[in-house]
Amino acid sequence: MSDPMLIVTQVAPYTDGPAGVHGVLRQATTALVELAEYAGLSPVVVDDVRNLSPLHLTSPGVLALFTIGETPFTAAQRAAVVDSWRAGRLRVLGVHSATDACHAWPEYGSLIGARFDGHPWTQSFTIDVVDTAHQSTAHLGESWEWHDEIYLFGSWQPDAHVLLRLADDQVDLTAPGGRVPDCGFPLAWCHGEQLGRTFYSALGHFPGAWESPAYLRHLAGGLAWLRDRA
Repeated sequence: MSDPMLIVTQVAPYTDGPAGVHGVLRQATTALVELAEYAGLSPVVVDDVRNLSPLHLTSPGVLALFTIGETPFTAAQRAAVVDSWRAGRLRVLGVHSATDACHAWPEYGSLIGARFDGHPWTQSFTIDVVDTAHQSTAHLGESWEWHDEIYLFGSWQPDAHVLLRLADDQVDLTAPGGRVPDCGFPLAWCHGEQLGRTFYSALGHFPGAWESPAYLRHLAGGLAWLRDRA
C-alpha cells in the first residue's frame, strides 16, 4: 500500500465566499488529490483534523496544508506531527495561507518555515526564480509572471532555502502596510530540521493558479522533493 497524503484544507475564517477569499479550497483539494495520485501517494481528504488519530500522523507520508486560522489540532496531534516530521517520516507541503494558521502552536512556525505577516498587495508581478535547478522550479526559467496576493513573512527560519522571491521594484512600498521585511520577499522555499522536510509556496490564492500547468508543476516538483529520501 502506498503512503498517504493527508490533505487538510480546514479553515477557521473564510470558509465560504467569492474566489477572491478562499472559495478556491474545493478546487485546490481536487488538484492536491490528483497531485498525490500522480506522485504515487494515497490521497486522504481530511474535513476535520479532530477526526485524525495521532497514529495517522506518525506513519510515513505527507501532510498537505492549505489552512488558515487556528486549525484545531489537539496537543497530542501537534506532538505527533512535530516528532514524526523531525524523524523524517511525515513530510509537510504548505500552500498559500498555511503560514497564516496555528498561531497558538509555537512550533508550527519552525515547521512551516515562517509566519504570515500581512499582504499589502494583490497584483500582477514578476517572480525571480532563485534556484533554477530545484524540482519545483526547473521548468520556470529565470523569471515567472504571476498574479496573486503578495505575502509578508516574519519569524523566518534562517535555514530555509529560498526558491522563488519577488523581483525588485514590483510593489508600491507606500501602500498601507507596505514595507520590506527582514527576510525580504520570499515566495517559495524548502527547509528542514533534523530529518524533517517542508516545502512551501505562498502562491495559489486565485482559481487561475489551480488551472495553471506551471503552478501545478511547481507543487508537483515540491512534492517530488519531499518524497526524495536522499
